[in-house]
Amino acid sequence: MAAPFIMMTRRADFVAANAGLRVARPGFVLLARGNQGQGRRLGITVTKKIGNAVVRNRMKRRFRALAREVLPLHGLADTDHVLIGRDGGVERDYALLRDELVAALTRAQAGKGDLPRPRRGKRK
Repeated sequence: MAAPFIMMTRRADFVAANAGLRVARPGFVLLARGNQGQGRRLGITVTKKIGNAVVRNRMKRRFRALAREVLPLHGLADTDHVLIGRDGGVERDYALLRDELVAALTRAQAGKGDLPRPRRGKRK
């Protein structure tokens, strides 16, 4: 059986997705951006702030399992989906994470993203 998505590995793809729609949930942040016909793609990012390598890899495995289950039904066609792990996401109930991902994808489908994050750095 073919995978329901293609994994993103290039940094440029992640940077481009960061300019797209952002939907924040307690366990993760979803970024979604159209990719001009390259299919349904998935990228996963979990930073060192979340925990050690064991914790980060566990969270990535949970995200891949969620994506295999949810993206074929609710994912956006020809779109890059990036899941960014948030603190506490690894302890969240799997069913709750699945419901949050479905809700986030529904919001992204409707074009309803969250407000842009404030820029970091010095104010002028």
